[in-house]
Amino acid sequence: MIKFKKVFPSVSVFFLVPAAAAMLWAATPAVSTVFAFSAPESFSELAEAARPGVVNIRTVKTIKGGSPVFRHFFGNPHGGNRSPFDEFFGPFQGDGQQRDFKQRSLGSGFIIDDSGFIVTNNHVIEDADQIKVILADDKEFDAELVGRDPKTDLALIRIEGAKNLKPLELGDSEKLKVGTWVVAIGSPFGLEQTVTAGIVSAKGRIIGSGPYDDFIQTDASINPGNSGGPLLNMDGEVVGINTAIIASGQGIGFAIPVNLAKGIIDQLKDKGEVTRGWLGVGIQDLTPELADYYGLKAEKGVLVTQVFEGDPADKAGIKVNDVILSVDGQNVTTGRELSAMIANTPVGHQTKIDLIRDGKKKALTVTLAKRDDDEKTVAAQSRESDELGIEVTDLDSDIARRFGIDGKESGVLVTDVKDESLARDADVRPGDIIKEINRTVVKDRKDFIQLMKKNEDSKIIQLLVKRRDAGYLVVKIERK
Repeated sequence: MIKFKKVFPSVSVFFLVPAAAAMLWAATPAVSTVFAFSAPESFSELAEAARPGVVNIRTVKTIKGGSPVFRHFFGNPHGGNRSPFDEFFGPFQGDGQQRDFKQRSLGSGFIIDDSGFIVTNNHVIEDADQIKVILADDKEFDAELVGRDPKTDLALIRIEGAKNLKPLELGDSEKLKVGTWVVAIGSPFGLEQTVTAGIVSAKGRIIGSGPYDDFIQTDASINPGNSGGPLLNMDGEVVGINTAIIASGQGIGFAIPVNLAKGIIDQLKDKGEVTRGWLGVGIQDLTPELADYYGLKAEKGVLVTQVFEGDPADKAGIKVNDVILSVDGQNVTTGRELSAMIANTPVGHQTKIDLIRDGKKKALTVTLAKRDDDEKTVAAQSRESDELGIEVTDLDSDIARRFGIDGKESGVLVTDVKDESLARDADVRPGDIIKEINRTVVKDRKDFIQLMKKNEDSKIIQLLVKRRDAGYLVVKIERK
């Protein structure tokens, strides 16, 4: 592992508040308030030592359809992300025949051990037919995918045959403080081994990319092609994996904290996949009103709003209206925090849950189960209904649990709505629960199929749906 000492000479910069400055100028013996910070005089030694551990990643993937004309005018020359024009123009509707083509994209990564394991972002290598790694000495290797985790946008790849690799050491992102210096190294726009520096602007940022958002925000320049590269502290340790930028924001970049990544990387290395703990509860953040209602002195903890029958929480005796205070001795203050803690805990672990019930503290031990992959399970059980373009599935207890729905709810769950379909035009949405079709109750998917067949000649189909955060709605679908 590469290790660094703090060998950077520093200069001190002082800012004086106006009143104190006036006093000093007047040479009066008044007390002044002085703010000072030390900035590295140079990042050259850190960059020189870390660069051998950073790699450029180039991928090739096959894109189905897309004419040469569309690619010329609207394609992204740097690869990786869709052109912003795609959102407005959609697929090219020219006369020429659309053909498959090879899309090339760029990204970065970093070596974590001398056997050739390399960490990068999932979106850098996702669906790639070919992955090539270029080391700092310009040597090129084919890489194989070891495993990936789309939920955290992390991936692990490996090269073989490379000698004298220089792995980077993983640091501790919890110790990072807002305002401290960090360095990013990567290949923005294909410009390999680019070094940029800045500070930690914020921690714990939620940007809506997934259920485990917990990003480090930095003003170190990050651009397309930096994805997957390391964010380093002044000891040269990896404290984050550069992942995202705000397209309209200059100097705003986001990195996955390395502490979140460590467990994911270990699982990918050992098993090629990630398994997450499952508690089996519906939860809600505590509001001041709820805290007062439950007689809590501080607004800390997470309220249990639902307990799924037969799941770990139910077996351990957790009940609705319990307030969870900590997991294995670590305090929780938000539902997102609790979800992340449970997800990062190994399946089968005997987890201690401290909670408050009816004003009294209680400790329970829960054996965590495995969290299922919602998308795959639901997709496997979904079926399409005639020309309306709706995919539905039964609302059994398993599906209800994964979607946070009351297990006693009747009807069928809409899992997908096809583009350019009658259902899409009528604003049927995934997640809707169809309760009735033309005033006839739908109990399950069998009912749904029979009623759709019964009404196949009806010009108008009225669906009574229940939609989260909207309640009951009537959706009218007109056949043309």
